[in-house]
Amino acid sequence: MFRRHTHIISVGHLQIGNDCPIRIQSMTNTPTQDIAATLQQIRRLYEAQCEIVRIAVPNFRAIEAFRSIKSALQNDKIYIPLVADVHFSPSIAIACLPFADKIRINPGNFHNYYDTFKTLIRSAKKEGKAIRIGVNRGSLSKSILEQYDNTSEGVYQSALPFLEIAQEEDFYNIILSFKSSDVNQMIDDHRYILRKLDTRGLNFPIHLGVTEVGNDTYGRIKSAIGIGSLLLEGIGDTIRVSLTEDPVHEISVAYDILQACNKRINHVEYIACPSCGRTQFNIEHIFNEIKEKTAHLRGIKIAVMGCLVNGIGEMGDADFGYIGAGPGRVNLYHKNRCIKTNILEENAVAELLHLIEISLSIK
Repeated sequence: MFRRHTHIISVGHLQIGNDCPIRIQSMTNTPTQDIAATLQQIRRLYEAQCEIVRIAVPNFRAIEAFRSIKSALQNDKIYIPLVADVHFSPSIAIACLPFADKIRINPGNFHNYYDTFKTLIRSAKKEGKAIRIGVNRGSLSKSILEQYDNTSEGVYQSALPFLEIAQEEDFYNIILSFKSSDVNQMIDDHRYILRKLDTRGLNFPIHLGVTEVGNDTYGRIKSAIGIGSLLLEGIGDTIRVSLTEDPVHEISVAYDILQACNKRINHVEYIACPSCGRTQFNIEHIFNEIKEKTAHLRGIKIAVMGCLVNGIGEMGDADFGYIGAGPGRVNLYHKNRCIKTNILEENAVAELLHLIEISLSIK
């Protein structure tokens, strides 16, 4: 599957870009200076398989808290890369470098940027750290808005001077993000900007996310459309689902988006029909039972289909199939080959699990 060619960058022990796994990240929402609460949240994110955590560093007092958090995690042998999120103050960004694996800056809030950004880059180069240049539609500078309005060109021009300075300094450990709370704008910005950047050889990795999506189902849908659309076009090297919820909830959604786009398989892929009048067993109950008993598996596809009409074709490339064959009867498939026919419904789930167990042990 096509993926945009990029530089490979390093953030802590992780490599990002090109053919590296698409990384999942989140951001703490605790006050950074509440070290205990922030540590607890990072540990929970780590247990949920988050791979990069961003922490707000709004003032100099937060720098010491950041250092303490990093040290405590290392003492616990949790080596998750930490990103210092810095706005307005180049001096804070530079002061974070000894402790942070990456610094995130926003061009719209990085004032008097030329000399200060050059200093930041030189320090990052010396320390072996990464920089994320994160442009937000909602915080373009006054000068950019006056020249380009709130457009894709404005977003591009906001990032470009920083990238030109990075080129001057021969610094390429950079990742870019172009965020908006509007899904269409977010998608259009990436298509427009990356065409321009790639023609200039500025093929940096991209972090994807839709900002301010809210929570619950709608927030997840907005994130899935924005992030998923670009992933399917080969764009994206890290992602964040920015929910107005406990950030731990973001991680499973992010993995689901990657799996749905066939970009990273983290759990079982299920294929199941919605059922109709031809279905002669309780497919909803059976599907939930199969999911519960196979949730620990990884890297396989299981299809649960109501009948033979479309079942065999619709199960596609599933590794295992459970297909209704008639009243109270089920056929089982392995790799589109029918293995057992007319199994009694009350025995069929156990027979499917046995088939999966045997097949995986042979592998």
